[in-house]
Amino acid sequence: MAIDRPGRPEDLPAADVLWARWALAAVLEATAEAEARGVRRGGTWIDGQGLHLDDRGCTWWTFQQLGQGRYLLYGEDESSAVKWHEPAIDMLAQAPDWLPYERLRELLEGWELGCVYWYEHGAWARAPYPDELDDDGLDCGMSRFAVREEALHDLIASEHGLPRERADHLLAAAEARSLTPAEIQEVLDAAATAEGYVPADRKAMLRSLELAALTAPASVTPAPSNHPC
Repeated sequence: MAIDRPGRPEDLPAADVLWARWALAAVLEATAEAEARGVRRGGTWIDGQGLHLDDRGCTWWTFQQLGQGRYLLYGEDESSAVKWHEPAIDMLAQAPDWLPYERLRELLEGWELGCVYWYEHGAWARAPYPDELDDDGLDCGMSRFAVREEALHDLIASEHGLPRERADHLLAAAEARSLTPAEIQEVLDAAATAEGYVPADRKAMLRSLELAALTAPASVTPAPSNHPC
């Protein structure tokens, strides 16, 4: 499924699927060195505020889970014409009251925001756009996660050099919330034998995996009852 220009809400996959694909990329890219960069961080990562993508030049995005099946996606790609449009486009028009308005308005006032999408009741939405708007940046910014084949391609082309079958398996496991630390270790073990091996940071990857919640919850064994049968 491709993303139109400008993007339409129906171009995006379900929020939990988008989260899984993005989070998998963040897990595989995680390093303690990158974590220490704080606000100067670039690449793809997850922290307590959500998922992030920032190439330190052309595009930056944040994706947050806000509880009760609600998600918020916002950011900017240099291809977006939204903030330059005349008359001005209200990116928060028709938005629900649960959005973090203080943060979004801060970005708007700083001319840092290119588009805002929100997800609730199983559907994406955004503010209305004028018919003549050419692009809002969603395609260039999010197709790498929204389009499964592009997500696969990025995994295969990553520094871990994942073969297509393994990349497809990892993506499916992430989408099913069944990814395990053992599968992450398999990626590391395979990469260690590959030509041009780049050492990975297993501890940082597992920290990101926990934050991303891509693993199945551990089963809980009921406590034995003291009551007779």
